[in-house]
Amino acid sequence: MKKVITYGTFDLIHHGHINILRKAKEYGDYLIVGLSSDEFNALKEKEAYYSFEERKLILEAIKYVDEVISEDNWNQKIIDIQSNEIDLFVMGSDWEGKFDELMPYCEVIYLPRTEGISSSKIKKDLFNKKC
Repeated sequence: MKKVITYGTFDLIHHGHINILRKAKEYGDYLIVGLSSDEFNALKEKEAYYSFEERKLILEAIKYVDEVISEDNWNQKIIDIQSNEIDLFVMGSDWEGKFDELMPYCEVIYLPRTEGISSSKIKKDLFNKKC
């Protein structure tokens, strides 16, 4: 069985998230999502609309996702890869080259992002929308 892992905050799930999860799952038999915890997001100075538990519940309902684990710090990826016997690490192309240090542990692929959509864009658009 080929195992794939990806990471992210996955706040305000949109079609770009679904595209990357679908593409990641196409590379293997089992997809694990490392979901940034609320505490880790605070360290990154990134604010999510939904709590970790709410984001986890949403991800677990997506048919491409087989398992969701907590991402608590930048340095846990090698441990996650080894302990889960990961074959492939997948991230969006906006992270191109940032995780090449994982190549000794598994294959690393950067997938193209869906143009014109991001959680940040949604938040910005909603904030700027006049009611």
